[in-house]
Amino acid sequence: MAITKRQLWRRLSNSNNLFLIAGPCVIESEALCLKVARTLSKACDQLGVTYVFKASYDKANRTSGKSRRGPGLKEGLRILKTVREKVGVPVLTDVHDIAQSTSAAEVVDIIQIPAFLCRQTDLITAAVNTSAIVNLKKGQFLSPQEMSQVVLKAETAGGKMMILTERGTTFGYNNLVSDMRAIPVMKQSGYPVVFDATHSVQMPGGQGDKSGGQGEFAPILARAAVAAGVNGLFIETHPNPDKAWSDGPNMILLPKMKPLLQQLVKIHKAAK
Repeated sequence: MAITKRQLWRRLSNSNNLFLIAGPCVIESEALCLKVARTLSKACDQLGVTYVFKASYDKANRTSGKSRRGPGLKEGLRILKTVREKVGVPVLTDVHDIAQSTSAAEVVDIIQIPAFLCRQTDLITAAVNTSAIVNLKKGQFLSPQEMSQVVLKAETAGGKMMILTERGTTFGYNNLVSDMRAIPVMKQSGYPVVFDATHSVQMPGGQGDKSGGQGEFAPILARAAVAAGVNGLFIETHPNPDKAWSDGPNMILLPKMKPLLQQLVKIHKAAK
């Protein structure tokens, strides 16, 4: 049985523990979500890492209007609830408008504000006024220092259980760059900081009608982020990234996740 939101928040806030938010980019099927969640849950249990399953019920910000977006709110939340109950792990999903926040919070442990929407005041207010933990992703267009204003906005609305996620900064066309100085800067907020290793190697719109990516660099950035003092990692993974509905080029192959986690745990212990 999955832990409560309060119990999860205490774990995420404990700087002695490394945590992982991981799963496929989008909900493709219940079977895929269960497979990924069970594989990562087992690996994390063995390594003493707190695990949160993530997947999106709707990828509303696709490059092309023809791209597959997911099963939608109702079916997506049903699948996420199934993962939570059958695998016994906390779950995270992103929301895109105010109305979705209440419905999502009834099922998931963490509501995620997408990077593109991190300045949407009403959306942040709605999210922090639910019972869920809120993950505020830093927009590619923001400096790490500017996230202090996002945090202040959330706190003013009553937010208390929040985490911040760094996912790279726009660097010219179709490219992102990761500055590890962002981690200590964002940790000044007093909230746990997460590094999104796979979206940070994304090449937005790099393949014309879809984004490209350099997934081979995701493990390198993940290791660097842990050494820099991050509290947790956000990683998208899939048994077959080449066939993933979204973000396949920047994903880490599912069988490679446990060896990577073993490295990250060692680095985390050394960094402490």
